[in-house]
Amino acid sequence: MKRSSITAVVAAMSIWLITGCLNGGVQVNNGDGPAESAAKPVTIVINSLGMTFPPGMDENDNPYLHYIETHTGLDIGVVLPPQQVYEEKLDVLMSSGSVPDLIHTFDPVWLDGYAKRKALLPLESLIDRFGPALKELIPEEAWEQVSYNGHIYAVPSLNEVPGTEIVYARKDWLDRLGMKPPVTLDEYYEVIRAFTLDDPDGNGADDTLGLIMTENLGRSGPFFGAFGTQLDRWLERDGRLVYGSILPETKEALAFFARLYGEGLLDPEFPLNRLKNLHDKIENGVVGLYSATWYDTRGPIAASKAKDPSAEWIALPYPTGKDGRNGTYAQEMIRGYNVVPAGAANPEGVIRMLNFIAGEGHRTLKLGFENEIWSLQDGRIVTNFAEHDKHLYRGMYQALVDVKDPVLFKQRLDSLGDFDLYDNLRRIEAHAIPNAFTGAPTEAMSKYRAKLNELKMEELFTKIVMGIEPLDAFDRFAEQWREAGGDEMTREVNEWYARKNKESEGAIP
Repeated sequence: MKRSSITAVVAAMSIWLITGCLNGGVQVNNGDGPAESAAKPVTIVINSLGMTFPPGMDENDNPYLHYIETHTGLDIGVVLPPQQVYEEKLDVLMSSGSVPDLIHTFDPVWLDGYAKRKALLPLESLIDRFGPALKELIPEEAWEQVSYNGHIYAVPSLNEVPGTEIVYARKDWLDRLGMKPPVTLDEYYEVIRAFTLDDPDGNGADDTLGLIMTENLGRSGPFFGAFGTQLDRWLERDGRLVYGSILPETKEALAFFARLYGEGLLDPEFPLNRLKNLHDKIENGVVGLYSATWYDTRGPIAASKAKDPSAEWIALPYPTGKDGRNGTYAQEMIRGYNVVPAGAANPEGVIRMLNFIAGEGHRTLKLGFENEIWSLQDGRIVTNFAEHDKHLYRGMYQALVDVKDPVLFKQRLDSLGDFDLYDNLRRIEAHAIPNAFTGAPTEAMSKYRAKLNELKMEELFTKIVMGIEPLDAFDRFAEQWREAGGDEMTREVNEWYARKNKESEGAIP
């Protein structure tokens, strides 16, 4: 691909700016520290997660970073690459010749590639010496996903939630139309049709949407679940693992969406809907039913109620298809990976920092400072929402190595108000469809990644739903996926699955 001279200059400037941050501007903490690593700065490259800082603060100057530094004796320098090109910037850093001490990535294939190139440090000996909390709180299954040839190459950050999507609908609209909450997929179709065509808000105008989704078929998990499938997940079928995106059931789900779109029952703007569009339409009272996130009750749904006090939203049973199928995708066990590049100056400091975040510092970084963000009243956590929201940025540090703490998790959610957050997650957990492949990325996943991405699955599926491409284009995609490396990937995944089952059978009960 040809690049203009301007693009080349911009790329060179990006490398200079990032590596310049790594090599300078970090003051060493000369105070008393727990180890020799405290005499050196620790430079970390992390994702902002879209969070911002209060006036007068930034990623290197705020109370929560200082809290970590004070309790570890480390001087931590933070680099925040632009979120939109985060993963690309990580490649720039790895090839710059001046690597940071820690890089946080969300991409297991990225981790796999650099681990196999011996560009990352093995961490097991450091974890044994300086990471007791990491060893205690991170389960063996998670360590297995970041291990290659007997070596650990990342400290994983765990997903605390079982899944994301749960269907919510306007109960006041159902009541006005004399309809019951839908259960089966056929009943869902009837409600979606009525919410679109039968003036559910009673204003006499044709201005309501029965179902809304976002670009790339976002917010569709429960509907694919009604067909017994999920996109980009490995599912068990007759003792073997198959890729959900190419199953016949996925074609059936696309046909269902295409029917809704063709009949004008699905938001015609869904291919252009970003999160803000979705939230605006819900808040403005034009949406009757959609697949919400578990926390939308504290976001757009709460905004909808504030704008229209008559708006009553309820969680629906998951749409159930033939043979009683229902559910939505489960979250992966691991949400992110902390790696130490080969040549890092202070790998010990990295493990000390992560051990503190996962262990002693976990509660404070999760909740915020006691008696400032929250207080304990009659055994219950009470949150100061103004301060809580102001200091959400602490999450970019805490999320580096999240661990599961069910008691604290429920206390925290309950403290955020009466938004059914914990109940939403329990509903999702009961219907979560897990990814059956939980191993480290296979050789083929890395080898054919670019080639498979060129098939542009989401773009094609969107065109099928819109009628731009015929439904049978799905069959052509499935065949292309197999030929472009999918068959090899499927073979490797099933070899892993066979080994796993054999090990399970040989385990002592």
